[in-house]
Amino acid sequence: MMMAPTSTVTPARLLRELGEWRRDDLPAYRALAERLRLLVLDGRLPVGTRLPAERELCGRLELSRNTVAAAYGLLREREYLESVRGSGSRLRLPEGSRGRADLVSPALIDFRKASFEAHPGVMDYYRRALEILPGEITDSGYDTRGLPMLREAIADHYTGRGLATDPEQIIVTSGAQHALHLVTRALLRPGDRALIEHPSYPHAFDTLSGAGARIVSSPIDPHGWDIEAAEEIMRRHTPALAYVMPDFHNPTGRSLSETDRARLAQATARRGTTLIADETTAWLDIDRGDRSPLAGHGPGIVTLGSLGKVAWGGLRIGWIRAPRTVVERVLAVRSGVDLGTAIMEQIVGTLALRDTEVMVGFRRAQLRQNRDHLLGLLAEHFPEWSPHVVNGGMSLWQHTGGVSTLALAVAARAEGLAIVPGTRFGTDGGFDHHLRLPFGYSPDTLTAGIRALRRAADAVETHVPAGRASSAMI
Repeated sequence: MMMAPTSTVTPARLLRELGEWRRDDLPAYRALAERLRLLVLDGRLPVGTRLPAERELCGRLELSRNTVAAAYGLLREREYLESVRGSGSRLRLPEGSRGRADLVSPALIDFRKASFEAHPGVMDYYRRALEILPGEITDSGYDTRGLPMLREAIADHYTGRGLATDPEQIIVTSGAQHALHLVTRALLRPGDRALIEHPSYPHAFDTLSGAGARIVSSPIDPHGWDIEAAEEIMRRHTPALAYVMPDFHNPTGRSLSETDRARLAQATARRGTTLIADETTAWLDIDRGDRSPLAGHGPGIVTLGSLGKVAWGGLRIGWIRAPRTVVERVLAVRSGVDLGTAIMEQIVGTLALRDTEVMVGFRRAQLRQNRDHLLGLLAEHFPEWSPHVVNGGMSLWQHTGGVSTLALAVAARAEGLAIVPGTRFGTDGGFDHHLRLPFGYSPDTLTAGIRALRRAADAVETHVPAGRASSAMI
């Protein structure tokens, strides 16, 4: 089969992706080969990736070279690895495999995204925006700050929540991920430490790592943040940045208490750490109640926001709310990244922000219905699991007992379901026994997805000895 373009995975990254790969029921070479096979099948390591040389990897894994050579040999035998003298060993898929592992057929149920379809009002916002557009195309259209009317609407949103905000504190971006990239580029130097919750939003890890940050993680579990641990980590490492999702955290669904918001803000201020609050999910309250914006606990806190969850992910409108000094630093680097956000989408975003009360009420009803439906499905099809009931957000962070989610992802694809292994939400290959279950789908789709997940779990469990639930053997 035709090989994809080659990239090289470093030994350090490969160790993170492998996680806890050893197994009691398999010799080391087979367990290593099995984990590498699952990583390529799940798309964590793309087809065409060049693996480290045997000599280099055996030192990192503290294995004999014979063990690594045997693992590579087994992968070659099963057509998951191609080795060429002078070019190294590259991952591949066997002939007849159903395309790239990280591509999903439209016919599959895709549980990889915690998102909604567009709000019913979005089409009307676009129609109304067309009437406003002629008045906004009188200049070049290049504007790295954002339309004044949208910045005013965003500032009014925060002021209405009790956080006085001036439009000059706002930069409009093409979504919250773009906002994080710009802030990171402006405030982080390669080699700086960056604190992030563990687990956390996968693309935040990617952004920080891509900027050359040395990541330090602060634990969060279904019961919430360990603020004492976070304070100790900041005391020891003095990170330049700290990235948190204080409201309906992705993936756990937890929210910082008012007390812990104040403690976290104080801890970062003491260390000179810039605290970044990602409020992408802040509107997704089901039955928690209002809490203050984290930025209200300190003047230096940077807030990221987006309309992606409440309006539509295809409406690429996000923003940065920050002190003016940070705004100027972001603007200074932005021209090297892009030249502004699409004007039409900014007009639509303005109209949507003026209608947030309607959108939030609509989403809240959806979320409550879907969350409760998902909990009922889990009770019926996974009685051995104990779901933690969230009071907001778009997903459950489900412990799977002994079932490896790397293996489950591969088995689920065969059942017509795409899921994200729990390892994607960590830095070290951990969380293999956790699964993010999003519920921003229709009840019918949730039902079909959970039934497929049950079949996949049964398939995984039949391939291991009694008492174990792990990945299927090569």
